[in-house]
Amino acid sequence: MLWGTFGAVHILSLLLAAGMIVGLYFILKGKSLRTQTLVLGILSFAGIAAIIYNLVTWGSPLEYLPLHLCSLNALVLPYAVFSRNKTANNLLLLWALGAVFALVVNTAQAEFEILSATFAFYYFPHVLELGIPILMFALGLVKKDPRCIASTLLITLAAYTVIHFINLGVNAYAAANQCLDWAGNVITVNYMYSLRPENPLLDLFWRIIPHPYFYMLLALPVATVYLLPVYLKEIIAACKARRSR
Repeated sequence: MLWGTFGAVHILSLLLAAGMIVGLYFILKGKSLRTQTLVLGILSFAGIAAIIYNLVTWGSPLEYLPLHLCSLNALVLPYAVFSRNKTANNLLLLWALGAVFALVVNTAQAEFEILSATFAFYYFPHVLELGIPILMFALGLVKKDPRCIASTLLITLAAYTVIHFINLGVNAYAAANQCLDWAGNVITVNYMYSLRPENPLLDLFWRIIPHPYFYMLLALPVATVYLLPVYLKEIIAACKARRSR
């Protein structure tokens, strides 16, 4: 059975993802801090397992470097859980959006067989990369801090900029050394989509600013608009506290 896009199987998989996250919350609610951290910490390595799986399975490591937003999330997630670092956990509230898009806008993965290892190593890590950052706050393991909005945006911009130059470097290396993909074409990578859009939302950005790297800067105001309601309760509380002084 194929996963499909917005068919019955795909929609059921999205509902299952939400159910797993909610179920984990109720399973861990009331458990000790040690138990909550241990369970979420173990589950947080699913993304790293997926990175290793892709690097090994497809025989083309240049095309599967952990440089998309979901992969960056996967690399940071174990540290965020075990350290309960405020900056890292608040950062993942934004980076978890990558997992949302990976699960919902799954057109490139629509042909995955749902009982295959390929599907499992794609679907479950993305569910956990979305769910664990949410659960860290829902279980009270870390607190939302609106002062982290600036660091979240700056870290994301810095990562995007570095990865853009990695894209240029990898593509230049692949062209110079005739590194070929499975179809016999010279490998070209587009991590974090810095060189060109690959979905309808990014196509809109490209129509406004049709230039590599710069078009994705339009994602920053979108991210800000997303983060403001996420932190709305904390922002209001901070404003009330200042007025009362």
